[in-house]
Amino acid sequence: MAACGGDGEDIIVERNTQPKVSEEPAKNENRNATGVTTAQTRLEFPHLKGGKSLVIVHRAQLNKTQDGINYCVEWDTEKNAQRWSCYQMYSGVNYNSSYNVSRYNAENNGSLAADCQYPNDPDLPEDYRMTADPYKYNGFDHGHICPSADRLRSTESNYQTFYITNMQPQWNVFNAGIWEVMESQVRTWASMADTMYVCKGGTIDKEEYTLRYLTDQIKGENRIPVPRYFYMALLSRKGSSYKALAFWVEHLNEDHKTDPLKGYAISIDKLEELTGIDFFCNLPDDIEDTVERTLTLSSWNLK
Repeated sequence: MAACGGDGEDIIVERNTQPKVSEEPAKNENRNATGVTTAQTRLEFPHLKGGKSLVIVHRAQLNKTQDGINYCVEWDTEKNAQRWSCYQMYSGVNYNSSYNVSRYNAENNGSLAADCQYPNDPDLPEDYRMTADPYKYNGFDHGHICPSADRLRSTESNYQTFYITNMQPQWNVFNAGIWEVMESQVRTWASMADTMYVCKGGTIDKEEYTLRYLTDQIKGENRIPVPRYFYMALLSRKGSSYKALAFWVEHLNEDHKTDPLKGYAISIDKLEELTGIDFFCNLPDDIEDTVERTLTLSSWNLK
């Protein structure tokens, strides 16, 4: 764990808290520039790739009383795929049986229902939207990256998780197996933290990390890469202490849901080496360096 004494790095828009600003701000040489939105300076954000990619910030009603940022996506317009989704988990959005809503279903969700279960993202420019659902008849699940089960405190926030920009192609046995087990474990960890900062995705940047490409059923073009690996980067804050852990898992058409999760756990530093993505770049450098190189499985109850 790494400790930080309230020096302003923790910006949680959803809670309407005001970050404390120290007289001598912590050194941070690789954080995202503010750009057109301050969202990309939040702790769950990795360093943006830029170039042919754009950032989509989804805002929604998060629970009965609060609006805010639901989750964010980096969409690669050249690869027609998302690189990651990132979001926060805390008491106002975490599972609560007394407040949860039903998951979105195109057939019975009334005014929010679209013409399909996985609608185009209205915040994605029209030029980059899909002409038809590219997952149909291609043999892969719509793999949620920000899970529907992580956003059950409002209908709007849950509906947004079904946008096609929040999907990556996954074998069903993977999606309903080891990936689901990992997501369930993250929810358990989030319930024990003040805030869990999450960044997840599949590998789209290296050809050797791509299994194949999905074909657009109308245009007949190979459009969406099917990742060979999926990952989760997790940063947990409890009080003024932080700890981090990553999962790296091969995307196999095999059932591995009973595998011990410790076999997939790696440090953030190792995940950065594998993906080429700089995670949690908005942390002050001293905290970032410590939590990203440290992996103590016992602190996560992974033995």
